[in-house]
Amino acid sequence: MLHFDESIEMIKNLEIDNYKTKKLYLVDALGYVLAEDIVADHNSPEFPTSAMDGYAIIHEDMALGTLKVGSINPAGSALKEEVIGGTCIKTFTGSLMPHGADTLIPIENVEVQGDEIVIKQEVPQGFSVREPGENYAKGQLLIPKGTKIDFPQIGVMASLNIANVLVYEKPTVAIISTGSELLELGVEQTNDAQIRSSNNYILEAIVKKYDGVSLQLGCIKDDKETITREITGALEKSDIVVTTGGVSVGDFDFVKDVIREIGCDVVFKGVRVKPGQHIMVARKDDKFIIGLPGFAYSSTVTALLYLVPLIEKLQQGKSSLHQVKAKLKEPFVKRAKKAEFTACNASLLQGEYYVDFKGKKVGSSAILTNMLDDVALLVTSEDDKSKEIGDEVTVLLFG
Repeated sequence: MLHFDESIEMIKNLEIDNYKTKKLYLVDALGYVLAEDIVADHNSPEFPTSAMDGYAIIHEDMALGTLKVGSINPAGSALKEEVIGGTCIKTFTGSLMPHGADTLIPIENVEVQGDEIVIKQEVPQGFSVREPGENYAKGQLLIPKGTKIDFPQIGVMASLNIANVLVYEKPTVAIISTGSELLELGVEQTNDAQIRSSNNYILEAIVKKYDGVSLQLGCIKDDKETITREITGALEKSDIVVTTGGVSVGDFDFVKDVIREIGCDVVFKGVRVKPGQHIMVARKDDKFIIGLPGFAYSSTVTALLYLVPLIEKLQQGKSSLHQVKAKLKEPFVKRAKKAEFTACNASLLQGEYYVDFKGKKVGSSAILTNMLDDVALLVTSEDDKSKEIGDEVTVLLFG
């Protein structure tokens, strides 16, 4: 079995030959990853512009104390009059500064007397004048390719008159749970050996949370012919196929064999990690199959560790999961000489993360309820030992 760090490095080093892209209307691109650099094609502002309501003046004329108001300059108007000595032009926020003026004195700093203003409080030269390029300059890279589009990016692109933007397509992830004992939602239980499937639903939620497009294919029986047919069909309709169950060493664990038999190249099979040591990742061209374990907690953790990075890789995105340092509020017992991902509660107090295990059960990799509350994953390497209260540890947050 691979060292966990090696398996993660192999995922990082996977090369994609052809990324899928498409053009979207600007606002519809929210949440997608940008597939092109956004470069300014003009200065913003193009010309000196007023940043406040006030009076455009020649700075040295403030010494006169009183100035004659020549005209009014509303925002959006093409004012042709100039400010000449001893005069000013009333100017509003967003208006171009009239020629001849170099300073904007706010309305609050003057008193209006007929067609004149009396200056009550002086301002420095250039006050409240936005210079050309203050926002951005022509030729400046504003948003690099690979950025996830949020509301600030949409605002900046709108200011550049970009109506449609090139983005990476969100990968379609087909989800299949294998197991003759599994029951879908709403299906009546007919014997005590049957259990309600949760894997396919939590995987669908993970796919949606981390920017994939889910294709829910439900539960199928532990039958090799059925598994072959369903995985083959899923691969045709999706970019990633994720399965749960059937990757271990039991008599009915057919998934690992089917993945090879349909012509996929195995990236790796088996990792020294707890939970999820039987994880399998394979590819066929630019499509991937991830075989996850069947236990609910195990499949959830391995989906976060391996499926989420693949979703991000197919759209050149950045990871939403991130690791932080934290302090233990209670001891931690290291149970296996593997990389371990242990459910814990993470809290942020005065800028520092703390970890405890209140309500977390010790047992098999089937305890999905350990993922409830303010959950994070305590990360320990295969060389780590048990830890004491106050020790610094690494914690994986879910973004």
